[in-house]
Amino acid sequence: MVGTAVGYLILYENPEVQAWRWMYATVIVPAILVIIGRFFIPDSGQWLVSCGRIEEAERETRRLLKRTPLYPNEIKLIDPNTNVDSGNLTEPTRGYGALFTRKNRKATILASIPWFFQDLGTYGIGIFTPTILAATIGSTARHPQNLANLIHNDMLAAKGAAFLDILLIVGIISAVLLTDKIGRIRLQVFGFFGCAVGLTLAALSANFEGQMRMFFIFAGFILFNFMNSLGPNAQTYLLAGEVFPTQIRGKGAGFAASFAKIGAVATAFLFPILLKDIGVTALLYILVGTSLSGVLITWLYRIETRGVSLEKVGQD
Repeated sequence: MVGTAVGYLILYENPEVQAWRWMYATVIVPAILVIIGRFFIPDSGQWLVSCGRIEEAERETRRLLKRTPLYPNEIKLIDPNTNVDSGNLTEPTRGYGALFTRKNRKATILASIPWFFQDLGTYGIGIFTPTILAATIGSTARHPQNLANLIHNDMLAAKGAAFLDILLIVGIISAVLLTDKIGRIRLQVFGFFGCAVGLTLAALSANFEGQMRMFFIFAGFILFNFMNSLGPNAQTYLLAGEVFPTQIRGKGAGFAASFAKIGAVATAFLFPILLKDIGVTALLYILVGTSLSGVLITWLYRIETRGVSLEKVGQD
């Protein structure tokens, strides 16, 4: 919501094509603040224990539990003697190679590939919602005759995008309330399927004119935003941080996020080209296919972590 508002204000004050550079520049300051903040976050006591670094784990756990009045008064952690199955001695237990062992390969696929599909849709629709709306609901002709028409269309579309972004907030609140009741896998499958339905509605708008066209566009985008936040946009983060054993949890979540961002970056670069070459409707149908692929992969490689202690994840 803030991003859309900032973009609108920048475009209002600087109605030029190059205004997008200022829009991107606005996130530099919060990014720097996040980087600085990362240095003050307690490390994972679970991970330090898994490495046998008990004293460090106790120190970081104290930092995490620091409060007034102090409780507990003393923190003592026990180094668990992990029994390694002799049949797996040849497989790496740490490092990125461990993500692709027979034991962890299923978790790697579940954490990475659906997130990749989700990012294709999320960033494709999220970044270019104003562009898509401008191409379909602009008050001027679909092919603006001058820069003023183009900027005016984009500002109208930004207002529409802000309205649609409200559904992202509603969706994420719903995810918070339902994740531990329904489960991660069911919500991710349900969400991906809902995204496909929403994108289909938006694509069908090409068959209508006037108010019906507007109805299908907004109904599709509203459904997509809500189902995406309820399902894959929330659950991919959770699953990537929960399906791996403690020893490689950080690497697993990091690999999954990095793999997913291939889709995000590809979307940012390819969407303008595809929008021009094949049009909005064909592009939306492609995203319908990626959402349904997310349903399939999530279900085939499902690992439900609802109610499972993180210390037990990855243990036979």
